[in-house]
Amino acid sequence: MVYLDNAATSFPKPKRVYERMDRFLREEAANPGRSGHRLSVAAEGQIVQARSLLAKFFGAKNPERLIFTLNCTDSLNIAIKGILQEGDHAITTVLEHNSVLRPLNALESIGKIKLTKLKPASHGVIDPQDIKKAIQKNTKLVVITHASNVVGVIQPIREIGRVVREGGVDRARPLLLVDAAQTAGVIPIDVEGDLIDLLAFPGHKSLYGPPGTGGLYVGERAKVIPWREGGTGFRSESQFHPADTFPFALEGGTPNSVGIVGLKEGVSFILETGIENIQAHERSLVQRLREELKQIPNVQLYGLEDVTKTVAPVSITIDGVEPQEFSILLDQSFQIAVRAGLHCAPLMHGFLGTAPQGTIRFSPGYFNTLDEIGQAVSAVREILSELKK
Repeated sequence: MVYLDNAATSFPKPKRVYERMDRFLREEAANPGRSGHRLSVAAEGQIVQARSLLAKFFGAKNPERLIFTLNCTDSLNIAIKGILQEGDHAITTVLEHNSVLRPLNALESIGKIKLTKLKPASHGVIDPQDIKKAIQKNTKLVVITHASNVVGVIQPIREIGRVVREGGVDRARPLLLVDAAQTAGVIPIDVEGDLIDLLAFPGHKSLYGPPGTGGLYVGERAKVIPWREGGTGFRSESQFHPADTFPFALEGGTPNSVGIVGLKEGVSFILETGIENIQAHERSLVQRLREELKQIPNVQLYGLEDVTKTVAPVSITIDGVEPQEFSILLDQSFQIAVRAGLHCAPLMHGFLGTAPQGTIRFSPGYFNTLDEIGQAVSAVREILSELKK
C-alpha cells in the first residue's frame, strides 16, 4: 500500500520504535514508580528520560511541566477545561479541529464562557492583530492550531505569542494554547521563544510514537485545575490529589509506559535524523504532489503554493466527484490510502467552501518516496479518465 494519510497517524514507524516497545513489554514493563523493586524503578527511569527528552525537544526549561496524555485531544481537553472558569472569555479560530471546537462549544453552550472565533485572511493565515483586537478584559485563553489539518498552512505562532503576552483591553494577558497536532516533529517548536503557555501534541503522528500517546506542556503562568485524580505512587495518605506537584498534578493512575517508551524512541529517531532533513524531504514530496495535481483538469487545489509555509496535508476537490467515493476507488483499485471528508474541521471547510462533502486529503510523510507520489498522481489521472468514459 502507498500510505498517504500521515496527517491522521504516521505509518510506518521507525523500526527502532517497534523493537524497543517489544523489548520493554517483554522484559521491563513493571508498574513505574509504584514499588521499590528494581523493575519498577527502571520503568520509572524510562518515563523520566522520555519526559526530559521531550522537554528539551520543545525548549521547555522544566521537564516536570511536561505531562503525558492519551493523545492531543486529551491534552487539549485537560488544558481547556482546566483553565477556563465561569465568566471567562476565550478566543479561537475557524481553522480548528473538533478537539478544540467541541470542548469550547460545550462550555459556551452551558453559559460558562464567552467565545470568539476568528477567520483567517484569504490565504489561510490568522493576523496576530486580529487576536489583539479580540482580547477583552476577561479573556483567559487563546487557542490556535499551529497548522491546519486540512490545508497545512502554518500560523505565525511566535508573533501570536508576542501579541497574546502583551495583552489587550486593560492589559488582560491571556494564556496561549497551541495545538501542535500537525507540526510537532516537523516544525521546530520552542515554547520559551515562541511564548507558548500550553502546548498540546500527539505522540502518534510526526513524533513517530504509537497510538495512545501524547503530551501537554504547562508553562509557569498556567494554573490548570486537575479533572483526573487518582494514584500517583506517593502521598498515599492524603485524601486529595497532589494538585501542586508536577507532573503528578495532571497525571493520575498507571501511565502508558510501553507507549511512552515507544514515543521516546520516535523522538530519538527525529533527533538523529535531523528535523531539518525530515522537513526538507516532506516539503519535496508536497511540492511534487502539488505541481502534478494542479496539471490535472477539474482538480481544485487548496492551500498555499509556497511549501515553506505549509506542512504535509494537501487537499483537493474534483468537479462532479464525491470525495468519499474517490478515496474508496484509490484504496480498492490502487492500494493508495488517503482521507476524505471534513477531517473533523467543519468550520475550516465552511471557510473554504468545501462543506458538506469536504475534500480528498493527501498527507505524505518522511517514509514516502517521490515514486509513490507519482503513483498517486497517476492513479488520480486514471480514475478521472475512467469516470469520463
